[in-house]
Amino acid sequence: MKEIFLDEVDSTNLYGKNFLNDLPDKTVIFAKRQTSGRGRLARSWVDLGGENLFLSFILKPADVFNEKFSNLTQYLSVILCEILESYGLDPQIKWPNDVLINGKKIAGILCETVMQGAVFNGLVLGIGVNLNSSLSDLETIDKPATSLNVEVGRQINLDIFKERLISAFFKDYDTFLDKGFEFIKSKYISHASFLDKEICVQTINKKNKGIAKALTEHGELILDSKGKILVLTIGEIL
Repeated sequence: MKEIFLDEVDSTNLYGKNFLNDLPDKTVIFAKRQTSGRGRLARSWVDLGGENLFLSFILKPADVFNEKFSNLTQYLSVILCEILESYGLDPQIKWPNDVLINGKKIAGILCETVMQGAVFNGLVLGIGVNLNSSLSDLETIDKPATSLNVEVGRQINLDIFKERLISAFFKDYDTFLDKGFEFIKSKYISHASFLDKEICVQTINKKNKGIAKALTEHGELILDSKGKILVLTIGEIL
């Protein structure tokens, strides 16, 4: 495994995409500052300072794309939940991969597929975790947000947290690639904050309201919208 440290970068994911062809499989990129962090659906990820985590994995698991790769964000969300539990917290997952503490977002995850024409080049899987942030900085974010230091009442060692996350990610990575979402489904559901609730899901160009009934074996959300069953592959719970 190769690690690349950047003092400042627009986005660790953008850096990974730009240099993907030159970087070996399982390279980890992390930065002290990130000026243009991004989340799903073109949302921004706010940099709350150099003691927070900005990290991307370069992954080249196969020569062709496999649908199991789409669930890597959910795999990473489960790993993060397990680490946060070790701090005495009760993390929840908001489908598909947002991690919350007491209803407030503590982390964002974004996976981007890199293609060259019809050729699959690899994946860049990024994560941002609020580890050490002030309450005043958190209040500048347009949605409820929290940080690990706020939740536990002490400063968090960034290097230790980063190494724990990397180690846990690669520990079962190959098993996940073999088995897919089914490998993490029970753990994912145990942290799901949305099941059996009435929710509204924003997809690319539509809002869907209904009861979140279950998850498919591929991690898709099954929504009961007034008796009509919808299977959502992408989206965001509002």
